[in-house]
Amino acid sequence: MKKALYPGTFDPITNGHYDIIERARRLFDHVIVAVADNKEKHPMFSLQERIKMVQLACREFANVEVVGFDNLTVDLADELDAKILIRGLRAVSDFEYELQLGYLNRSLNHDIETVYLMPRLSNAFVSSSSVRALLKYDAKIAHIVPTEVATYIKEKACT
Repeated sequence: MKKALYPGTFDPITNGHYDIIERARRLFDHVIVAVADNKEKHPMFSLQERIKMVQLACREFANVEVVGFDNLTVDLADELDAKILIRGLRAVSDFEYELQLGYLNRSLNHDIETVYLMPRLSNAFVSSSSVRALLKYDAKIAHIVPTEVATYIKEKACT
């Protein structure tokens, strides 16, 4: 079984993330979306909220699992017996960082392979930080996040 791990903060999950997950699930038998509990990034949403949003967005994908984690990605991959890491590339500016991260992960675990996927061009401009910026001004986000996520965020704001 080809098992892949797609780690990230997903604060919140965007259409770009969803696009990569949707395509990865067709490339691999099992995809684990790993939501990082990265307090250094000061996420807008709690770990549980981010996990819930990814679960809502991916609920129709039978071969996609969502987990939270707070350790090294390569250690999580080892725990889950995932030999492939999925990383997204939106622009050339992402490439240098992602390449260094891929080399670092490989230096920590020689069995790990990193696969880079690009979102469709229509999602290339979307980032979680842009979604968070729009949310601060109560601007519309429904066109850049999965429908279930937009609904979740709207309902959360009303409570």
